[in-house]
Amino acid sequence: MTSLRFREDGSFRVLQMADVQDGPDVRPDTIHLIREAIRASDPDLVVFTGDQIRGYDPAYIDTFLRRRGEEPGARVRAVTEVEAKLRGIKRHPVIREAAGKAAGRIADRLTEAGRPVPAKISAIAGITNAGTAPADAPAGSDPASPSSPEPAAITTTLAPDAPATMDELMDQTREKVRRTFSGFLGPIVEAGVPFAATYGNHDFQCGILADEQDDIYREFPGCLNPQDSLEPGTFALPIESSDGSGRVAMSVMMVNSGDYAGKPEENDAQYPAYVVNSRGLDLADADGYGTPSPEAIDWLRDVQTELGERNGDGKPVPAIAFQHIPPQEFYDCLKEVPAWTPNSVEGARSHAGHCYVLDHTVCRPGSRLGEAIGCADENVGEVSTLTEAGGYFALFCGHDHKNAFVGHVHGIDLGYAPTCGFECYGPKSRYRGIRLFEFHESNPAGYVTRMLTWGDLVGRYSSNEVRVWFEDHCITDAIGIRNELRRPQVFAVLAGAMSLGFIAIIHSLLKQR
Repeated sequence: MTSLRFREDGSFRVLQMADVQDGPDVRPDTIHLIREAIRASDPDLVVFTGDQIRGYDPAYIDTFLRRRGEEPGARVRAVTEVEAKLRGIKRHPVIREAAGKAAGRIADRLTEAGRPVPAKISAIAGITNAGTAPADAPAGSDPASPSSPEPAAITTTLAPDAPATMDELMDQTREKVRRTFSGFLGPIVEAGVPFAATYGNHDFQCGILADEQDDIYREFPGCLNPQDSLEPGTFALPIESSDGSGRVAMSVMMVNSGDYAGKPEENDAQYPAYVVNSRGLDLADADGYGTPSPEAIDWLRDVQTELGERNGDGKPVPAIAFQHIPPQEFYDCLKEVPAWTPNSVEGARSHAGHCYVLDHTVCRPGSRLGEAIGCADENVGEVSTLTEAGGYFALFCGHDHKNAFVGHVHGIDLGYAPTCGFECYGPKSRYRGIRLFEFHESNPAGYVTRMLTWGDLVGRYSSNEVRVWFEDHCITDAIGIRNELRRPQVFAVLAGAMSLGFIAIIHSLLKQR
């Protein structure tokens, strides 16, 4: 494996790329941004902090996993089905049995809990490869006929080269994941820059779990994801001093921050509502987002002991951690303000009903807050573990695509990189970007960081500004509406439109007199 080392001048540069979140055909703008960022920064390492894969993309509709442990393709989001129809993508009949079995288990659990079973789930539960018709189907009816209830968008016509089994479908999905990786890794591999990746809450949803994705990453030159890590996405990348002594002068820690919380029965109870409003409930259903595993928390402490022993002095080494989902302490970089404060954002879940802006007494200049912090409901003590272990000076995350702030609280820097992708929701094109870190081995904790944005590297507009506009103003719930109204530009446009409408009404009334 490639050995990382400070340059002869004592410098080391890292690029953090967050939330590429794309399908098999990565957007050209995303690739362009990555290429320009590498050209501008000449990095020594690139880290991906999760959600590289848009697991809910229609390309993965047949193997989609809303949660780990489910049947592939059995619980597809309504919004994904709509997008699939617009793209001309049809469900494959090989998933019929899996969908029927999964829906049957959901129906049984809902019945046991005394809850009504939605008609859609009842219909899907009646479909099996054995040809079992739903209980309320007419006598002699064929469950495979067009008149029988079946999941939306499933077709029974196979293309000549279509996969005939679930194993073949999974192989097809692996190839799609490989294409995605090839797309966004292309500029990095071409430049010969080492890279490492951890995982977010959408990567696994394509149906290929993190351990297999790790194997696919390692097919590309420069991948530093080790085969013997604690778990996929949790490992250390020691950076040796420039003098060639082998002493570890600093370490980059990659942490798998989990995906979603909640037990299977809780997820099943939420599923009917999720189908209807999957984007709005992606955060709120079940118990919210996940957290690093207990083993990962212990590892963050133990790895400092190991590195100290490697150096021979037993001291913790300066270290920065990267992961996807932020811990609750990120809210401590904000301050609560009245609901009518311009550009304030309303908190999520346990912080709902409270509005926040950046606390500029703890945040660095140039910080941006564009949305609520999507942390887990549970605080597993990660930040306190980092400070107690010693050595750690920063924790940076992705996940919340519109946030790009850096604050110093609890004796440690907590920061974000916004999305660098153009296939997902996020800020205006000019604010999408990649975070650059510049470290010096004499004082790694005194690092310099800044955003390399599309606006700085390429230009003000992307190749599809209409799509980006909708992604920037995406509304999925009442909180989203209130946050939009707090944006002065949006409020001004609505106020102007209402004023013009009022004037038009008055003018019409006067003409009638």
